[in-house]
Amino acid sequence: MKQSQLFGKTTKDVSKDETSINAQYLIRGGFVDKSMAGVYTYLPLGKRVLSKIENIIREEMDAIGGQEILMPALMKKEDWQITGRWDIDVMMKVKTFFDKEYGLGWTHEEVVTPLAKKYAKSYKNFPFSLYQIQTKFRSEKRAKSGILRGREFSMKDLYSFHTNEKDLDEFYDQSKDAYFKVFDRVGIKDKTYLTFASGGDFSKYSHEFQTLTSVGEDIIYICDKCKIAVNQEIIEDLKGSCPECGNKDLKEEKAIETGNIFKLKTRFTEAFNFKFLDEKGKENVVLMGCYGMGPSRLMGTIVELSNDKNGIIWPRSIAPYQVHLVSIGKDEKVITEAEKMYESLQKEKIEVLYDDRNESAGVKFKDSDLIGIPLRIVISNKTLEKDSVEIKRRNEDGFELIKIDKIMNFEF
Repeated sequence: MKQSQLFGKTTKDVSKDETSINAQYLIRGGFVDKSMAGVYTYLPLGKRVLSKIENIIREEMDAIGGQEILMPALMKKEDWQITGRWDIDVMMKVKTFFDKEYGLGWTHEEVVTPLAKKYAKSYKNFPFSLYQIQTKFRSEKRAKSGILRGREFSMKDLYSFHTNEKDLDEFYDQSKDAYFKVFDRVGIKDKTYLTFASGGDFSKYSHEFQTLTSVGEDIIYICDKCKIAVNQEIIEDLKGSCPECGNKDLKEEKAIETGNIFKLKTRFTEAFNFKFLDEKGKENVVLMGCYGMGPSRLMGTIVELSNDKNGIIWPRSIAPYQVHLVSIGKDEKVITEAEKMYESLQKEKIEVLYDDRNESAGVKFKDSDLIGIPLRIVISNKTLEKDSVEIKRRNEDGFELIKIDKIMNFEF
């Protein structure tokens, strides 16, 4: 992609209301555009990042047997009434001109449970798991922190269905491993903890995945012995001790919730009378689990963690492009060599953003740091005097000169 043709430009101006790092840098870098409080348009750079995060999540859900579907965002009022959640405060509702009401999905148990009931009736049909990556809606009273807490956001929600608790427990543990594989691939595993949280109506505990950051809205207590944490909401119930080893020497930290998993058990299957016939022909209620992770929230968290005073530092796995090719000067030789390199990189299937704009070196370098692509290649009269290009990694201060005829052998 040539930067002169890229839709969405860098900007110096951001509303004073945008106090979070992710909002400031994503707006300034041309990744997102704020439509209204808690609602953002993902511009081409931002959509590329979001899609890469979604694909990593998709691959790890597929690896544990998840089957991808896409459920409607517009949902029947009657199904929400069956589960007693029609009047919950986060629900967004719409009314048609003939006074029929619908709910906008903030979660999808009310769709996936009757859906699964249509197709799974015998023990032979179990276990299975279904997931989607879809836009969700929440009536947030205080939409804030950029894309971390919105009224419209991207969510991966997976639902598993089982005939017994042993099978549910096994899949639940597999999902924990899958989540940490996602966090590893997007570069935040070392700062993310499996965190005990309230199980609510479903079980004694649920689990969150909390990622450490000074701007986090949650308080967690970390057990360094077990490498797990406890959410502040249940720490008093545990008398200030680790639920695994009883250790009371816990470390208090701020964190952002980047995922959660629940054993729903029969909470929704009983409501929809979802049963299966076992080997003896006896009816039993199906057991469920649910597993949530927000790609957009994950994107915002990564920006909060991976940045410096100049802008974003994207992990290679989710960067919008692998290489930022920057030409300096208006000399015809520079332009010719830059065009040739742009074509060569594309031919080798290397994702490249080519800054071909008629701007000064200072403007181009500043924008490059802000956008945060992992590797920058600079072509100028100065580098061409040595038949070379300048290569700089976004997370390093120095640069190196590489001969032009060796560049395709470089490890991108």
